[in-house]
Amino acid sequence: MKKTTLCGLALLTLPLGAFAIDAGPASPQQQETEGWLQLQSRNTVASPKLQTATATERELSMQRWLKSYLHEIPKFFDQDEGGKVDSGSGE
Repeated sequence: MKKTTLCGLALLTLPLGAFAIDAGPASPQQQETEGWLQLQSRNTVASPKLQTATATERELSMQRWLKSYLHEIPKFFDQDEGGKVDSGSGE
């Protein structure tokens, strides 16, 4: 009975963790990021100038996109392939 009660209480406290996440930004950098994301999602500061691409720009973009399909996707990535990562420890 005691175990069931403790499990029930534990399950009831799980949603409280979500409130901690929504409490607000923890740092000035996060506040700045949140602000930019809100402006973007609300579309309140969109440029009044319509931005278009020329036919040449569209064609070059399409060619670049199509060219990306020429590279085969490997079945797996070898950890030793492509060099080493410097840990910065100076060893």
